[in-house]
Amino acid sequence: MPEPLDLSPPDIPEPSFLETLLRYGLFCGAIFQLICILAIIFPGSKSQETDSETSEPKSTEVLKKPKMAPVTMGKKQKKETKKKR
Repeated sequence: MPEPLDLSPPDIPEPSFLETLLRYGLFCGAIFQLICILAIIFPGSKSQETDSETSEPKSTEVLKKPKMAPVTMGKKQKKETKKKR
């Protein structure tokens, strides 16, 4: 006679704390990636906030540009003196 089949559940060890932590960390990482992808696909409409924010950096950019202009003039003068020699 054939032996009866063993239909008891297999012996699976309980997951350790590190395995549990890793599993939940991976879930959190996947959710964060989905949120980032959705933020790229569906950008929020903040036209009033972006207008006020973009005007402020423009004023700081304008302040930075004149500071850079004398530096470039100094470089041009050096190049011109080398050309004259």
